[in-house]
Amino acid sequence: MPNLLTRWGRDFDRHNPLPEYPRPQFMRDGWINLNGIWDYAIYKQDKPLAGWQPGKCQGEITVPYSPEAQLSGVGHRLLPDETLCYRREFLLEELTPVTLLHFGAVDHACTAWVNQKEAGSHIGGFTPFSFDISALVQQGQNEIYIEVTDPSDTSYISRGKQSSKPGGIWYSSQSGIWQTVWLEQLPQRYLASVRMEPDIDRATINVTPSDDCVAILQDERHALKAGVINKIPVKDMRLWSPENPHLYDIHFECGDDRIQSYFGMRKFSLGKDAQGISRLFLNNEPYFHNGLLDQGYWPDGLLTPPSDEALLHDIREMKRLGFNMLRKHIKIELLRWYYHCDREGMLVWQDMVNGGRGGQRLGINGALPFIGARVKDGPRNYRRFGRENADGRAQYYAELDCMVSCLQNCVSLAMWVPFNEGWGQFDANKATHFILERDKSRLIDEASGWHDQGGGDCLSSHIYFRPLKAAKRKRGDERAFVMSEFGGYSYAIKHHVWKEGKVFGYKKFDSPQALQAAFATLYEKQLLPLIPQGLSAAVYTQVSDIEDEVNGLLTYDREICKVEPMEGIKLE
Repeated sequence: MPNLLTRWGRDFDRHNPLPEYPRPQFMRDGWINLNGIWDYAIYKQDKPLAGWQPGKCQGEITVPYSPEAQLSGVGHRLLPDETLCYRREFLLEELTPVTLLHFGAVDHACTAWVNQKEAGSHIGGFTPFSFDISALVQQGQNEIYIEVTDPSDTSYISRGKQSSKPGGIWYSSQSGIWQTVWLEQLPQRYLASVRMEPDIDRATINVTPSDDCVAILQDERHALKAGVINKIPVKDMRLWSPENPHLYDIHFECGDDRIQSYFGMRKFSLGKDAQGISRLFLNNEPYFHNGLLDQGYWPDGLLTPPSDEALLHDIREMKRLGFNMLRKHIKIELLRWYYHCDREGMLVWQDMVNGGRGGQRLGINGALPFIGARVKDGPRNYRRFGRENADGRAQYYAELDCMVSCLQNCVSLAMWVPFNEGWGQFDANKATHFILERDKSRLIDEASGWHDQGGGDCLSSHIYFRPLKAAKRKRGDERAFVMSEFGGYSYAIKHHVWKEGKVFGYKKFDSPQALQAAFATLYEKQLLPLIPQGLSAAVYTQVSDIEDEVNGLLTYDREICKVEPMEGIKLE
């Protein structure tokens, strides 16, 4: 694996990685961070280890970095027929009625034991989960043992851009623990969850808690009932927007449980402008989403950032360049990333992680989209989309439900994207209704780019190899027109690429001057004229270079920004 490090990777403390509280919108004081150095072993599944045994440790791994990532200290790609084992001890100085073991994400399937007793299992490489280990822990030293398997692209599982044969737009696969692991010690009665939905038209924040509790907002206490919508008035309401990302602090008390949180007052909707054109609206006004594709890869951590500061860096850099939106592409990010978007004022489009078997790249992702052919994604075409496996389709919905539930309180999240370019697509209309049953407060780009099924809020185009143009729409189509991918202009900078001499891009340039000129012309001559024709959003590819792909505005190591801010270009 190439040895390309970010500045944060060079200063990396493997004894204290990602020390920040991992769930900023639901914070408690009583928590223990389990990131750091663990023991590990890898064995073939036909020769099981039968639990952790003395002498079986093969070395140390830095959690939460996958063994494939440089920062893990391992340098091994987990194969589909291998099992990755983790072990560490932790100290509990005192016991509380409830102890929860939290995982931000583990790729792909894992089982955990605490003090040699099974705590639970989980399937899904991008979604958070927890185990109640209250009956398993003891005062003093405790042991966690974890086994992980990951079939990656040999199966139908959700995997995003991971590939066993990386190259071009497909990147290195990874496995195991890749987000923070932590413990919470809680009283017998505690608040499991809170849903918060702003209503700017009535100046209320609508709160649905899992248990009866008290909310403290603007120095006033409000008694809340469990499982129902409680409407709390917001005095002197200030609206959240990228230009004014105002957030309100709110606290919850449930018995002896104390939670710190926040929310923003904003509204996402579809509406008509003064000319009768369908537009994306923010706070009841047309608002242009000027965005970038953000895939969240790092040369030293892969899907895991080298630090919290690194996450914040990318958001601030893109805002400095004049963008107000990031499309989180085929990845569910660390919750602290959404927290930074909330605070900094960066709109978010959230993709669902794709799965399915590789057959969907034939025809469905080949020539058909480029000649304007749209294939129906129902049962007759499950096989063509790589979705013939019923268990895979069921797992998609389980993970989609978890994603929406996990991210529903994020202030900046404006758009759900259940499918992209036909990858593992099936029954897109049903997926849209599935989301709407859980969240009607956001917009939906049902099938980003290709194989539009006519649903959702957006008519969505991807254009790379030809001039930008408005999408053709059927009569009566009232959706907003969005350019959900375009650009991809490439420029490789020596000593800042993944592999010298091996680069991929859609349109290549050999100097920063040529790239800057082409970048400015693309926006001024091609994109801006489409706005009066109905263009409501644009997503340029992309934030940073990733492995062989060098079409980022930043180099992969984040050391160099290749373009200048878009001063004078007004897209609103």
